[in-house]
Amino acid sequence: MEPTVRAAVRGPDGVPRCPWAGDDPLYVRYHDEEWGRPVTDETRVFEKLCLEGFQAGLAWITILRKREAFRAAFDGFDAARMARYGDADVARLLADAGIVRHRSKIEAAIGNARALVALHAAGGSLAELVWSHAPATPGPAPRSMADVPAQTAESAALSRALKAHGFRFVGPTTAYAAMQALGVVDDHLAGCTARGAR
Repeated sequence: MEPTVRAAVRGPDGVPRCPWAGDDPLYVRYHDEEWGRPVTDETRVFEKLCLEGFQAGLAWITILRKREAFRAAFDGFDAARMARYGDADVARLLADAGIVRHRSKIEAAIGNARALVALHAAGGSLAELVWSHAPATPGPAPRSMADVPAQTAESAALSRALKAHGFRFVGPTTAYAAMQALGVVDDHLAGCTARGAR
C-alpha cells in the first residue's frame, strides 16, 4: 500500500503547500495568492466560471498560462460586450492560438454572457447565486488530495441553479472547481500555508 500524502508538501522554497501547486512559479503564485481566496466581484466570478468551463478535460495550468490571452480575446470577460458577439467573433476566437479553440466551449462562454445579462436584467447577481451555495458548515481541512471531493451536494445544487438560468458547461464538477477557486469552500490541505488565508 502506497503511503498517503498527508497535509502539505514543502516546496523548493521550504513553504508547505498543496501538492498540486508543484514548483512552477505561475502555479505557486496562483495557489498562494488566488485559489481559495474569497471572490465576490461579478466580473471575476464570471471569468472564473468561463475558464473552469474551458478547463474541462484539460489541466488547469494550461488555462492559467493562457489566462491573459483569454482576457484579451473575451474583452476582459465583460458580459455585456460578450453577449453581443456574433458569428464573426466566434470565427475570430477559433482562430486565436492564444486560447483553447474549442467551438462548443467558446459558444458556451458567449451563451453564458447572455445568461448573465439576463440574470442582471432580472435583478440577480452571479456572485450572490454562487455564494448562496456555500456549505452551511465548513468541513474539516482535508489531510490529503484523496480527501478533496470532485463534487458535492452543494455543487450539484449550484449546477442545477446555473443551468436553470441558461448557463452551460457548468456541471457539478465544474461548479465545484469554481467554488474552490472562488473561496466558497477552502480545500487547501491541512498544514498548507494558504489554509484559512481568507
